[in-house]
Amino acid sequence: MPLSRPQTWKILLAFAIIYFVWGSTFLAIRVGVREVPPFLLAAMRFSVAGLFLYGWLRITGTPSPSRREWLAATFLGTLIFLLDYGCLFWAEQRIPSGIAAVVLATIPVFITLLEVIFLRTQRLTVRLAVALVVGLCGVSVLMNHSFSLGEAAVDRAAAFALLLASFTWSVATILTRRLPLPASKPMSAAAQMLTGGLQLFVLAALTHEFSGFHVQAVSSTAWWSLVYLIIAGSIVGFTAYIWLLHWESPTKVGTYAYVNPVVAVAVGYFIGKEPIGPRTVLGTLLILVSVITITTAPKKQDSPVLKIDDSSAALASEPSHRGAGAEQPS
Repeated sequence: MPLSRPQTWKILLAFAIIYFVWGSTFLAIRVGVREVPPFLLAAMRFSVAGLFLYGWLRITGTPSPSRREWLAATFLGTLIFLLDYGCLFWAEQRIPSGIAAVVLATIPVFITLLEVIFLRTQRLTVRLAVALVVGLCGVSVLMNHSFSLGEAAVDRAAAFALLLASFTWSVATILTRRLPLPASKPMSAAAQMLTGGLQLFVLAALTHEFSGFHVQAVSSTAWWSLVYLIIAGSIVGFTAYIWLLHWESPTKVGTYAYVNPVVAVAVGYFIGKEPIGPRTVLGTLLILVSVITITTAPKKQDSPVLKIDDSSAALASEPSHRGAGAEQPS
């Protein structure tokens, strides 16, 4: 018997979670990295969330990935969690959370460039070309020190790290459908989070983060930010995302790609007391216009798309709307 459609309030609640919880995780990261080394914080977040999800799935009967699937998940874990999230957590030591979210919104721009140049799955139309230029102009506005419009200059090293994060996420998006991942999307995400989290622990050790870290010196605020990232951002947000894909089209679910940056900027301003000036507003508008134009453009053929949210679950295995759907959970 077909399942009946859930009540409207449940659908709206799930959308609210992926819109607002994922959008708010950028500020939670910013709070955490003020006291906990960035790679170590990211390692704790994704290792705990991945272990919890993996354990729950095994208890409920989902088979563990095969050796080939573990290898594929490890590769994606490197791209998404070690590189993408590693860059994000590192950059948020130097850059406001709202701007970090806006720069990461360029993921659809990189995906489209890869599809046009290498995959040939997208034709470069006038609409797409204009959208790409607008998106790049938005990034330039945020990064250009001579066009500050009265705002403090954005740290260029952090900005470039975020662009690298967007690029690696885009590559992972393209490769997801071509790798032997577990049939269970939640298990695929759990394996990627686990392997990525372990690699982040190794990176933390190599960069000597353990030697300067003292648990007793970390405030309760920083620990609560980690708890929020694990439970709300990774576990609850991921569950809401997967659940929504059963009842709504990927296009509708993928709208979080437009909403998350706006939420992140607003949360950073009202709660994190991060400054918002004309440059941030202009750069945000240009990038969002670019993203919306790209993600609503007709496609030459279907292709998977991931997006970062800061959600956590790299659902790098769930096909979805162009520019929004992967699971990154933030």
